[in-house]
Amino acid sequence: MLPDRPEEIELSIVMPCLNEASTLKGCIQKAKLYLATSGVSGEIIIGDNGSTDGSQQIARDCGVTVIETPERGYGRALMGAFRAARGQYIVMGDSDDSYDFSQIDPFVVKLREGYDLVIGNRFKGEIKPRAMPMMNKYVGNPILSTLGRLFIRSEIGDFHCGLRAFRRRALLDLDLATTGMEFASEMIVAATIHHLRITEVPVVLSPDGRGRPSHLRPWRDGWRHLRFLLSHSPGPLILIHELLYMIGGLVRRFLNLFK
Repeated sequence: MLPDRPEEIELSIVMPCLNEASTLKGCIQKAKLYLATSGVSGEIIIGDNGSTDGSQQIARDCGVTVIETPERGYGRALMGAFRAARGQYIVMGDSDDSYDFSQIDPFVVKLREGYDLVIGNRFKGEIKPRAMPMMNKYVGNPILSTLGRLFIRSEIGDFHCGLRAFRRRALLDLDLATTGMEFASEMIVAATIHHLRITEVPVVLSPDGRGRPSHLRPWRDGWRHLRFLLSHSPGPLILIHELLYMIGGLVRRFLNLFK
């Protein structure tokens, strides 16, 4: 158990939300359990991205703050909540019950040790059965994480883990700008370029509890991650990025001819 700290609000727990009525309450309850048992002074903020299933009211009934960002985008929802947060530190994680917010001590410990950004690593922790599609587990995530390490000289092993933590002021100073799922990569790239202190902790990924398809679109979002990484790579890799972008545009035009 972590000792209490004198700050009024040390930790903000932020969850992006888009139609998560079936799982949101459980995530909030686990975050509340963490704050109640750890002694950490904190708050819980839901960054709602235009839910139409009553998620906002569920969150308010649980007594937590809701920041509404109707313009769609994972990055937009998160940045709206980050700006409203009052904590010295922020822990962010998906509200689909794939991460256990009652088990976030390792993130707070690393932040208190002086790290600016702490990324969860699902491959060093545990990926429970059916928690991650086989293509993502064995192809998409490993390839994109390897390219990220190669292109920007990062040591992070899991670029796309949704559970991570950071010093609020350090993150806002990075002035992150992407609006979609590539926001996860931008956070690591910008922190690396600005020489922030970054580390990883093992985490457990569980199957989400929503009973419907994820908001993630593997091919589309994977391509957006790759484009972002290439656009921030040195030398000849920039030319590769431009070439791939041009080829992608030509392919789209070709496909549009048959619509």
